[in-house]
Amino acid sequence: MTSLISRDRLVALLEAARRQHVVIIGDAMLDVYLRGDVDRISPEAPVPVVRVRDRKLALGGAANVAQNVAAMGAGCDLVAVVGDDRAGSTLREHLDAGRMSSRSLVTVDRPTTTKTRVMARSQQLVRFDEEDDRDLHDADVEAVLAAIARAMPDATAVVFEDYNKGVLVPSVIEGAIAMARARNLPVVVDPKYRNFFAYRGATVFKPNRRELESALGAAVDLDHPATLPDTLARLGVEHLLLTLGEHGMALVSADTAATGVVHRVPTTAREVYDVVGAGDTVTAYLATMLAAGATAREAAVVANFAAGVEVGKLGAATVSPDEVLEAYDHHLHSA
Repeated sequence: MTSLISRDRLVALLEAARRQHVVIIGDAMLDVYLRGDVDRISPEAPVPVVRVRDRKLALGGAANVAQNVAAMGAGCDLVAVVGDDRAGSTLREHLDAGRMSSRSLVTVDRPTTTKTRVMARSQQLVRFDEEDDRDLHDADVEAVLAAIARAMPDATAVVFEDYNKGVLVPSVIEGAIAMARARNLPVVVDPKYRNFFAYRGATVFKPNRRELESALGAAVDLDHPATLPDTLARLGVEHLLLTLGEHGMALVSADTAATGVVHRVPTTAREVYDVVGAGDTVTAYLATMLAAGATAREAAVVANFAAGVEVGKLGAATVSPDEVLEAYDHHLHSA
């Protein structure tokens, strides 16, 4: 896999990444972790009593993609919606504190999507979701499109990060892609099922295998990829990057799909502690590398190294360019 990119090329791309500016459009959320101990069962009901020792707040969804872009030293605009509530204020504060401007957030009349996880002895006991995942109202859609238009002049790449929370409705998707294509910007999509086939014109479309099979209603056989040209045509994208968990990634491109060419990118993870957030890291690196001038194959290889670092950390975490370079060197010398 390292033959797909030399060390000098990797260093050049990571350096160029610092000069990029990625516009991320999608569903931002606030993650709350309540950690504690369990030493008794409640007398009120057969449930464990968690004595909370620690409370941690973190950026989730599209906001986690933004902080991964920022960790590369690149600029970003996060176009997402938040409520006029404490969670929304906290999300704004976290963005600004992490050198990510909150200027493109749109305040709407719904709660900020918040996921609260109760943990004991590193085990998740329960999760509470506070959200309204209905499609945005027309007035809010117009406000989101206006925020995208304001952010676009600085952009060198665009990301769609969909968690089915109602922001990425067809008119937002179509409008943003039209703006991006008018400026010849690379577009990376991390899709979900609601509008899976609405991203025609995107550069890289990045579902996992389960998501693609669910959308197609059929299994995906990468060893006999005769149906892949039809899949690409139906999606209307330049490249399909299929994430395969511990089996790495598979890249199918429109210009070679007819010949059955599938480029496999094996995983580089040394140890896997937690896969949470790995997809966000991949999306961030894909978009920023494409903006820096990488080919789709090069961007996939770099993003794969970044994912290999991320899964070695607990929780959703960012990955620095130095960590990617270290992972590359380790892989090269151990091959």
